[in-house]
Amino acid sequence: MSESNKLSRRGWIGLAGAGLAGAVMSKSLNNTAEAKTTTVSGQSITPVKDFTGPGPNTHWNSVGPYVSYPQKSPLLMLTDRPIQLETPRHFFLTPFTPNHAFFVRWHLDGHPTAVDLAKYRLKIGGHVNKGLSFSMADLMTKFPRVSVAAVNQCSGNSRSTFQPRVAGGQWGNGAMGCAMWEGVRVMDLLKQAGLKKGALQVQFQAMDRGKGPKGKGSYAFLKSLDLSNDVLKEAILAYSMNGEPLPLLNGFPLRLIVPGYFSTYWVKAVEGLKVLDKPDENFWMKKAYHVPDNARGATTPKEVAAGKLKKVPISRMPVRSFLISPDGSGMIPAHMPVTLRGIAFSGHGEVRKVEVSLDNGKTWKAATLDKSHGDYAFRVWHMQWTPKKPGSYTIAVRATDKKGHVQPDSPIWNPGGYMRNQIERQVIIVGESK
Repeated sequence: MSESNKLSRRGWIGLAGAGLAGAVMSKSLNNTAEAKTTTVSGQSITPVKDFTGPGPNTHWNSVGPYVSYPQKSPLLMLTDRPIQLETPRHFFLTPFTPNHAFFVRWHLDGHPTAVDLAKYRLKIGGHVNKGLSFSMADLMTKFPRVSVAAVNQCSGNSRSTFQPRVAGGQWGNGAMGCAMWEGVRVMDLLKQAGLKKGALQVQFQAMDRGKGPKGKGSYAFLKSLDLSNDVLKEAILAYSMNGEPLPLLNGFPLRLIVPGYFSTYWVKAVEGLKVLDKPDENFWMKKAYHVPDNARGATTPKEVAAGKLKKVPISRMPVRSFLISPDGSGMIPAHMPVTLRGIAFSGHGEVRKVEVSLDNGKTWKAATLDKSHGDYAFRVWHMQWTPKKPGSYTIAVRATDKKGHVQPDSPIWNPGGYMRNQIERQVIIVGESK
């Protein structure tokens, strides 16, 4: 990222006071009204043929073209209205995903392309003792700064692998990323506003607008959390992502961070908090992002057709793990050591164990875990392997989190294409060493 975006706290506040941060970023986006299709050289995974099914996508990433947007490296485009961009596989070799490579998922076409920080105010109202309004300078100087390393994963990550196929963005595995987020506690803001008796939920209001799916309130993106939900104790409104202001496409100037939860709750470009004294029944809460009411969110097309399926709002992410390198794009020589490397994470707490199988799940060996960056961050793992003979090897990976959740080896299905966490596999071809 350019030096102009690497701002110190003092510099950040200075820009906020002058209203220049929004001006700088609006120029960047407004000068490029459309994404540019990009040819990416040197990639280990070359563009693949269009994937239309009916079988599952067999590629690690989705099959969209590489495109360039302001503040972003070339990413894989699923759609441009609203914008959906997927992170290529090779960016997941480290615990933190670079801002310029972080995936993008907007729900409505009218996302902000500029924010004037001199005029921006975060408003808090509803069922509170006093309505409040904060500038960015207020948020950065009048409240304790809190940081958390957390994975942001789209609910539909890996949707293109579901069988039978389901509607929605056909993500590969790259609709996820991990960052060090810094900002202000949600509860600190609510405490200052004061909750009236009978307060039930807090609604987070985003700046994006547009023609959403049919349903009450779909024109604006609104998500709510119960005030009794312990996750609010860890939730923050982040103004910093990996030590820098958030990219506009990732929610500048302020984004809700809900550690452990799927991305649908991570509201981007937050402009307001509204405390409710009754359940939120807008489209994005009552209809969208619901899963079958069981541990894995699983069902069958037959059960869905019967119309008796009980659903609940999606919430915490199940434990997952991936092999990132080698990626299967090239042949590996026999009798030569190679490092298997990947990531694991869970919405239920720190990953405590990663196991690797070199024989398609028949036997397992523990991998070495790199440093932990917290309960909700990527945990990088690695293992040395020296293949003894040429042939085709199916590498499988599974993780266990601190609450004992282990990745299953059976697929799930639901009509939303949500919550995939089955053991992932990668075929590696080993040839004769020369």
